[in-house]
Amino acid sequence: MTNAIINRPALGNFPSADYLDILKTGVLAVAPPGLNQVFTALAGSDANETAYKAAFMYYRRRERGEGSEFSAEELDSAMRNAAPGSPDLAIMSFTKGFHGRLFGSLSTTRSKPIHKVDIPSFNWPQAPFPVLKYPLEEHVNANSAEERRCLEEAERILTSWHCPIVAAVIEPIQSEGGDNHASPAYFRGLREITKKHNVLLIVDEVQTGVGATGKFWAHEHWGLQSPPDIVTFSKKAQTAGYYYANPLLRPNKPYRQFNTWMGDPSKAILFRAIIREIERLNLVKHTVCTFPLTYLTRGTHYCL
Repeated sequence: MTNAIINRPALGNFPSADYLDILKTGVLAVAPPGLNQVFTALAGSDANETAYKAAFMYYRRRERGEGSEFSAEELDSAMRNAAPGSPDLAIMSFTKGFHGRLFGSLSTTRSKPIHKVDIPSFNWPQAPFPVLKYPLEEHVNANSAEERRCLEEAERILTSWHCPIVAAVIEPIQSEGGDNHASPAYFRGLREITKKHNVLLIVDEVQTGVGATGKFWAHEHWGLQSPPDIVTFSKKAQTAGYYYANPLLRPNKPYRQFNTWMGDPSKAILFRAIIREIERLNLVKHTVCTFPLTYLTRGTHYCL
């Protein structure tokens, strides 16, 4: 830790010799099921911003064809913020969602106007997040209908927006936006829709990750047939970043996904220590509800 603090490396150029081991024994040791790679970052907004960039680069990489180089027109137009180098693409988020306060992440944040007022934003869509009625056991049919409506509207947006939507980003529980929940069936339906239309699913676990819901990652409750494409994390991890598995999401050229720090080894060491304490004391088990889900009356418990 002393070495990591005193000699903080510019990870994009000069990662420390032990950084890979720090990641393998820490951050990657608790990777969500089905995801085996990580890009480290500094904070939650940063994790989401770089995840969005990865999604855009992935989309264009597939369009361009593997092995194809950038055209002179792309390189020139990118410097003028114009197409084709700066293409018109979008990320879909959900009403009441919160994904950060930086420029890209702020365009997907929908929780409170104070975060967004006066700030220019991208013309990106928002789909409705289900508004459930409680007690859940008294509103089964109404809640099922609400979730179907929201899934249908999400699919309509994905197929009719004025430009390609490359990814949908969603929180397992909308925390900052009001403690809003949806059923595992809803999230399974969203995963099916995104796969059907070849849209990446980004699960924002910045607030829900690291054991807050009775699983290390909240989306593990959903019972997905295939994992999310990207899972972002920060907060309780002390460090930040995003997990993924598809090798095409890995940057294929230097400086493509780059900043000076790209994370902080000292914070990755902290997360490793946190993981070991969670495991030693079996802390995730302690967050599991001890009462049936049907007893919930207002959705105020992190219990799925």
